[in-house]
Amino acid sequence: MEPAEVAVLVDRATGGDPAAWDAIVDEYAGLLRSVVRGFRLDEGQAADAVQTTWLRLVEHVVDLREPEHLAGWLRTTARRACLQIIRQSGREELLDGDEDRARARGARFQDPDQDGPEVSALRGEQRMLVRRALDDLPDRHRQLLELLLASPPVNYRDISARLGMPIGSIGPTRARILAHLREALAPVGLHDLVLG
Repeated sequence: MEPAEVAVLVDRATGGDPAAWDAIVDEYAGLLRSVVRGFRLDEGQAADAVQTTWLRLVEHVVDLREPEHLAGWLRTTARRACLQIIRQSGREELLDGDEDRARARGARFQDPDQDGPEVSALRGEQRMLVRRALDDLPDRHRQLLELLLASPPVNYRDISARLGMPIGSIGPTRARILAHLREALAPVGLHDLVLG
C-alpha cells in the first residue's frame, strides 16, 4: 500500500469509518504476527501482544504525526508490547528460600541488569538499520558525524580544518544530517533513536 493511501486510510479510521479499520487490520495483521513471532512468546502472550498493539493504535490514532509511516509505528508498538510481556513474565516474586530451591533444581535466573536475548536481538537489528542509514550518507556528512562523535572529542576548529568547512556551518550541517537520519529511520520506527 502506498504511503498516501495509508494516510487516507488512517484519516478515515480517525473519523470512525469501520471499513477503514477493517482495511488497516487486513493490511497489517500479518506484519504484527511476524514481529511477535520473533519474540517466541507462547500463543496466549503472542495474542496479547497483538491485541495490545491494536488497542494502542485505537487509543493513539488521532495522535499519529506521520500516518503514512503506520507500518513502522505498528512494528515498534508490537515490539514494545512483546518486551513488556517478557519483562512482566520474568518478574515473578519469589518467597524467601524459593530462589535457592529453584537454583538447586537447575533453574537459571537472568541478571536483571542484563538484557535478555529478545532485547539483544532487537538492539542488534536497530544498530544494523542505523548503520545502513549512516552508510547511505554522503562521505562528507559521515566524516562530520564521525568527528563530532569521536572520543576524545574533536573541537570545531579542528573539524573545520580537516573538512574544509567553516566553523559556523558545522552545527547547522549536523542538524540537517540528523534530520535526514530521522526521516530515513522513520519508516522502520526508529526515528526517535536519532536525537538532535
